[in-house]
Amino acid sequence: MPKWTKEIVIGFVPVLLIFLLYVGYNILPLLLLAAVVGGILFFMQMRGGLAVGASQERNRKKNGPVKLTFEQIGGQDNAKRELREALDFLVRHDEINKFGIRPLKGILLTGPPGTGKTLMAKAAAHYTNSVFVSASGSEFVEMYVGVGAGRIRDLFKDARTRAAKENKQSAIIFIDEIDVIGGKREGGQQREYDQTLNQLLTEMDGIYSNEAPRILIIAATNRKEMLDSALLRPGRFDRHIQVDLPDKKGRKHILELHAANKPMAAEANLDKLAEEAYGFSGAQLESVMNEAAIYAMRQDEEVISQRHMSMAIDKVMMGEKTDRESSAEEKQRVAIHELGHAIMAEVVRPNSVGQVALSPRGQALGYVRHNPQQEQYLYTKPFLEEQIMIALAGAAAEEMYYEGRSTGSRGDFDQALNIVQNMVEAGLTKLGIVTINMVPKELLMKESNAILEDLGERTRKLLEERRHIFDSSLDILLQEEILSGEQFREQFKKSSNVPA
Repeated sequence: MPKWTKEIVIGFVPVLLIFLLYVGYNILPLLLLAAVVGGILFFMQMRGGLAVGASQERNRKKNGPVKLTFEQIGGQDNAKRELREALDFLVRHDEINKFGIRPLKGILLTGPPGTGKTLMAKAAAHYTNSVFVSASGSEFVEMYVGVGAGRIRDLFKDARTRAAKENKQSAIIFIDEIDVIGGKREGGQQREYDQTLNQLLTEMDGIYSNEAPRILIIAATNRKEMLDSALLRPGRFDRHIQVDLPDKKGRKHILELHAANKPMAAEANLDKLAEEAYGFSGAQLESVMNEAAIYAMRQDEEVISQRHMSMAIDKVMMGEKTDRESSAEEKQRVAIHELGHAIMAEVVRPNSVGQVALSPRGQALGYVRHNPQQEQYLYTKPFLEEQIMIALAGAAAEEMYYEGRSTGSRGDFDQALNIVQNMVEAGLTKLGIVTINMVPKELLMKESNAILEDLGERTRKLLEERRHIFDSSLDILLQEEILSGEQFREQFKKSSNVPA
């Protein structure tokens, strides 16, 4: 009757203790001993449970990632080329020995979220025909001292064991979000994070002198500046590869990969979509294609058209349409605000407006969508000033009609202040070339306010000169809620030919 054993013990032990107490036996030592033994068993069970849980998680991951090649990763040509070159040290070990080259121990992938760092690590395992073992930085963080260090040891042990078992000469250990355990160590108290990092450093130093299997660590992080200098030095992470946002060619490649399993309309133009998705990461581009397919399915259409992809761009950029109902006065204020942005954008950059809309999306009650931009990595002072003027134009338009601003300009002001800060850091202001941390806050605020006041005054003047464009476009926008770029430019040109 094994299933009754626990119930029998639970019923028998209290009776026994009461009997011993009744006959005059001192049961306090027994109670203390039982508490100590119970605590030890509980702690061992917790440690064992945690270890088993971590082992099961790794076993789940190490059953093998989906076979992925570098050709299946869109964009990132420079990063892939640099990573392949680093991996060749693992593949062509005979040539390495001939030239006396020290094998690489670690490769650090850095860059914004969603750019494909994890995919590149999986492709690296396929490229080198290596065992692939992955873990996340958060898996090594526990409240129990020594657990993280133990898991690091288990991770390397698993990689060696699997490589030997599968008769492979190399293993790749991928640690995602390594900044969780690899952050800068602080003086004073010893933290659990520090023990985990120390164990990782020890393993990377190769305290175990076995040459086979060769182990390469690939780590990914969005915050390289937070990593401890001991991790970044040569001999640990020997290669630092920047995985940036894709350019237009890379975006088109990514879109083509994600469109391969979707029914696309004949007129669907991925080249145009790649232009409209300026600044999008690989993950966002995948989401664009997914949302476009959802829109097509909602409308019971057989194929994904350009219209669906354009709607998907808006959703990924600003969120889904909301059901918020605005009052007539609020709707008119939003329309004037957005027309201010659109008119200023068309003044400083002709043909740049793609759409003006009053449809609430996410936190925005309206928005101006701009036409595709050219790839640009250097910005001049006039360009940045124009960008600030476009950002300030919404509030300036409200002041023209309502003699005051609203909270809807908060995001615009944040954008303008960020641009001003970039100008200061780049030495494009009257402060000259400065170290921003050494400039007093009062001086920074004074210079920022001077720039914003000057550009704000220029913006108000340009908009006042074009008040008639507001008057001719406002009724159309309020009635239709969407003004295409062509419609807006038609009103813009028509009103510009009329004397003010």
